[in-house]
Amino acid sequence: MTNIYLTPERLELQARAREVAMTEVLPVADKLDPRGEDIPDTLIERLAAEGYFGIRVPTEHGGLGLGVFEYALVTEELSRAWMSVPSLMARANGFGCQVTDPERRAELLRRSARGEWIGAFAASEPGAGSDLAGVACRAKRDGDHWVLNGEKRWTGNVVRAHFIVLVARERDPEPGEHRAAGLVALLIEKEPGTLPEGMTATPIDKIGYHGITTYQLRLDDVRVPLAANTEGNAFAEVVQGLNVARVHTAARAVGLARGALEDSREYLRERRQFDRPLASFQALRFALADMAADIEAARALTYQAAHALDTGDETATLPSMCKLVATEMAVRVTNQAMQLHGGNGYTTERRVERYWRDARLTTIFEGTSEIQRTLIADDLLGRKR
Repeated sequence: MTNIYLTPERLELQARAREVAMTEVLPVADKLDPRGEDIPDTLIERLAAEGYFGIRVPTEHGGLGLGVFEYALVTEELSRAWMSVPSLMARANGFGCQVTDPERRAELLRRSARGEWIGAFAASEPGAGSDLAGVACRAKRDGDHWVLNGEKRWTGNVVRAHFIVLVARERDPEPGEHRAAGLVALLIEKEPGTLPEGMTATPIDKIGYHGITTYQLRLDDVRVPLAANTEGNAFAEVVQGLNVARVHTAARAVGLARGALEDSREYLRERRQFDRPLASFQALRFALADMAADIEAARALTYQAAHALDTGDETATLPSMCKLVATEMAVRVTNQAMQLHGGNGYTTERRVERYWRDARLTTIFEGTSEIQRTLIADDLLGRKR
């Protein structure tokens, strides 16, 4: 289908990502996801060779030097195979490189582009998820170190990571200040397979989103150098980063839904009931048509939001809209795909159950659907007082 956004260069990038997804990612996902295993190093190395960890890293630092649009384009293709793969991609692409020293920043960007600087993000807590300003984990200055105490939750990839970006509270806000005043973002470097002294990680047993192990962290007098501060205002940086993250999640949702659609189309063709293929039943044909239309509409909005970010629109409304529309669509479409597969859909023999499980999560992380509706309504009506 033609699209004004899809230049020849983007179409070439999309086609290559689709080939990688279907020939290299999908077989690994089919094998490891049912066992709840992590993305293997060999696949990470292949993705790095394609440049996917440096899509948004400038070319002078070894990246592809592309924008949010291309990032979303590749994300959709890889998510069609395994949503966890582009989720790992998001933990590179310049993430964790916001340090003050220019030479160090350049070095980290080069490592990020090569897939040698893949991190973990520790912001959520047992009592602070959608409410980032409610972070309670404490960072206290002690000489030339920060001393960290508290808990973090939903921290993916933390053990395998090369670093952790952790949001903590240095002080309570003063009267009249925003609730997020006093938050700091710390860059904690570590060796993959290890944790800083005083930090423990307990795996969270999820129903889906396998490929990346997610942990709850406990921090007891964890010491990191004062120089671990990232550059800029912690709350503002995280909120700004969420715009890109929400477009990224929308693209993940579109990819999942497309996988469910394509698998359902093949199933309706191959499965026979009452001496004819399921594809001949009008009700099922209509269901498939609705799925395809929903996916195309969500993709168009995702493209629009990505283009807006690439052209300097930093407002949250379009990213929130595409995240809301695409993720809710993915839940509907993957649920319908399960229905079209009948009893066979309720087995691990078919990929559709994986898409269904993973799609459900997309309405929750990077801000729930309710948070997106709140942000959109705030833009339309002003913040509720």
